[in-house]
Amino acid sequence: MNSNLNELSQQIQNLRKHLNELAKSKQLSDPKVIETSQKLDELLNEFERLIKSKD
Repeated sequence: MNSNLNELSQQIQNLRKHLNELAKSKQLSDPKVIETSQKLDELLNEFERLIKSKD
């Protein structure tokens, strides 16, 4: 895995942890939870694009 993928993977892991913590303390419909979830989706999509572009 190149450094971009490693860095992106680390960001995804960190954001996942953060989202889990938010979800424990807030309702899933809370705007902060939704915003964080959307950011995670964007990172996951970017990660997938990078993986596919390496093929």
